[in-house]
Amino acid sequence: MLKLIAGLHHFQSEIFDSQKELFERLAKGQTPDALFITCADSRINPNLITQTNPGDLFILRNAGNIVPPFNATAGGEAATIEFAVGVLGIKDIIICGHSHCGAMRGLIHPEDIKDFPTVKSWLSHAEATRRTVKENYTDLTEEQMLQVATQENVLVQLENLKTHPTVYAALARRDLRLHGWMYKIETGDVFNYQVDIGQFVPVTEASTKDRRKPRTVVPAASI
Repeated sequence: MLKLIAGLHHFQSEIFDSQKELFERLAKGQTPDALFITCADSRINPNLITQTNPGDLFILRNAGNIVPPFNATAGGEAATIEFAVGVLGIKDIIICGHSHCGAMRGLIHPEDIKDFPTVKSWLSHAEATRRTVKENYTDLTEEQMLQVATQENVLVQLENLKTHPTVYAALARRDLRLHGWMYKIETGDVFNYQVDIGQFVPVTEASTKDRRKPRTVVPAASI
């Protein structure tokens, strides 16, 4: 806590005054550029990764960057998504997974979370991820399997996202774009899922075209 309190005082005495106009403007309302859905992992900092300021991102975080299908739970995820799209008029939603994800490790090794019933229940919203990895990637090493699970989970959660009425309606109007990202902690690289080739590619090379071709996932050891 001492570190946090010291940081708070530094913000108030050194940072806030230099950006006072920004915070005064933000006090009047928000117009974020995107809804950023990512893991609660302490190693992920969306504003740092994207070099954005307060007010630029509407952020939703939880274990495993999971989006339960609409009406599957009464949690805050659905409310956050609904508000972002329906009220704030968000035009882009990013679901960002990351390397070395503990939630994904628990998903593919359920014995590790047998004493954590709430975690087990939460990860049930990624059951399609677990089954896909179990049935289609049996020849991978342990680390490759974890990396592929993380990639597959981003794609599964994008599909779950489409079950939310505000999202579905905005997509139908072509007022909304969905993006699947992977962040590699150890290198700082970010990869975007490119639909036309069915793979994650460095975000600087990602095409904006969406040709709806079948997808494949390459083990993340190659990215």
